[in-house]
Formats: sequence, structure tokens, C-alpha cells
Amino acid sequence: NNDDHPRNHALLQHKGGWRLSPAYDIVPVALVSQERRDLALEVGAFGRAASLYNLLSRPEVFGMSLVQAQAEVDRMRHVVSNWREVFRQHGVTDADIDGISGAFLSESFERAQPPDAV
Repeated sequence: NNDDHPRNHALLQHKGGWRLSPAYDIVPVALVSQERRDLALEVGAFGRAASLYNLLSRPEVFGMSLVQAQAEVDRMRHVVSNWREVFRQHGVTDADIDGISGAFLSESFERAQPPDAV
């Protein structure tokens, strides 16, 4: 999802304060480039790059340590890893699933460092 503008994020109030709401308005979009995918918002020291190196570059901005941020990424990967089965359960055809498969955990996301840092 590269439709990550501020109106697609919300906070929910609870007894202890505020929490980020569950995700909503997420639409999988297949990649145009295998080299890089950009988000609408900046998420780290490398701007808008939708990548592991960028997400983990400044975890303190999100109130997390590097260990906590890595654990959160791992948790989200686990949730997303079953996406094909969830789509099938909701009636999405195998052809459509194959058509959007490039939207999930691309090679560019998995990079440990920016391409120009080699």
C-alpha cells in the first residue's frame, strides 16, 4: 500500500491514553519497479523508501528501540505471510491473487542497506 497519507492513520483513545488504530483503507498495489518502492510519508533516515533498512533506521522516532522495531516487523511479517489464504477465503481467484502478489514483501523491501551504500 503506497496510499499512506495522514488521513489513512488514526488514533483511538482508551483508558491509558491513545493508541494507533488498526490498519484500514489498505489496497495492495503491484510494484512498478523491483529496485525501489516509495511511500507517501517519510518513515526513516532514507526518506520515503519502503524498505527494511529505512524502517529500522530511526526506530526512536516511533518510540521504539531497534530490538522492539525488529520484533514489530517480524510480527507484521507473520501476519502478512498468510495473505494468500485470507484472500482465497474471501473469494479472490488464484489469477487475481497472482496478479497482486508483487504487492507483498518485494525484494526491495528486504534490502539490509540502501542500494547506493554497497
